[in-house]
Amino acid sequence: MKRLVAFLALTASPAFAASGPFFSLRNTDFIVTLAFIVFVGILVYFRVPQLVAGLLDKRAEGIRNDLAEARRLREEAQEIYASYERRQREVSVQADEIVANAKREATAQAEKAKQDLKASIARRLQAAEDQIASAESDAVRAVRDRAVQVAITAATEILQKQATAADRSAGIDRAIDEVATRLN
Repeated sequence: MKRLVAFLALTASPAFAASGPFFSLRNTDFIVTLAFIVFVGILVYFRVPQLVAGLLDKRAEGIRNDLAEARRLREEAQEIYASYERRQREVSVQADEIVANAKREATAQAEKAKQDLKASIARRLQAAEDQIASAESDAVRAVRDRAVQVAITAATEILQKQATAADRSAGIDRAIDEVATRLN
């Protein structure tokens, strides 16, 4: 009630400045003041200030809930971000390890390829030397065979000139007897 009186005192003070009696229906200030008081009374009667305060409280509670949700989402986002940063560091370390392993393997493969190449060259050199030795022995054998043929031909010619037909026939008989004894 004290509030109402204080409110009326504050609002009615300009009304005292008007001319004529204040409590007259011809005084517009009085009518406006009276309409205002009735309007405020209706608002108070229907508990509009409490409804507005309740709506404002609900709105404030909704804002608090939204802020709490936003804080929670922000913390969750920070955790996810930190998790991705950790994962990125782990992946970076793994990538470095993979590159290091690949370099080591490439070096080992290059060394193995060098050794394989040396072994292959050695095998080819040995094969070439073997071929040369084989060709050399074939050539020596061919020369020997040719020398034997030449010697046989020369001996045949010499024997034909020196030996008589009876000697030749006796030599053939001895060779046949010798073959027969060896075969038996």
